[in-house]
Amino acid sequence: MSDTLLVRQWMTKDAITVDEKTPLPQVHQLMKQRRIRRVPVVDKHGHLVGIVTRGDVREASPSNATSLSIYEVHYLLAQLTVDAIMTRNPKTVTPDTTIKEAARIMLESKISGLPVVEGSKVVGIITESDIFRGLIERL
Repeated sequence: MSDTLLVRQWMTKDAITVDEKTPLPQVHQLMKQRRIRRVPVVDKHGHLVGIVTRGDVREASPSNATSLSIYEVHYLLAQLTVDAIMTRNPKTVTPDTTIKEAARIMLESKISGLPVVEGSKVVGIITESDIFRGLIERL
């Protein structure tokens, strides 16, 4: 793979983001509807502050063995916001990062996606799926 292939060529532009105060059920529903596994989290100024994954949401959800009623569970989940479960200060890349470097960061960090930022603003997201899709198109 050439070192001249850049993230900007393979990333998903206009990444879906959520505000850090988004309730957990809302982000879970968004992930299901859009069929996405991770969402960059931004503050009220649109600056990246974290990332939340489907796994984070799953871990925050109660198990089926809970003694709480369904109403209590829904009430408690509605009080939980993304900032309580997100990964703060996630690893990021810029649009001008090479695909090779982005893949290396993901591999070494054992993560499957990176927010793409210019300054502290999210301009896209690059995932393993984007990299696989790009490889297949070029082989």
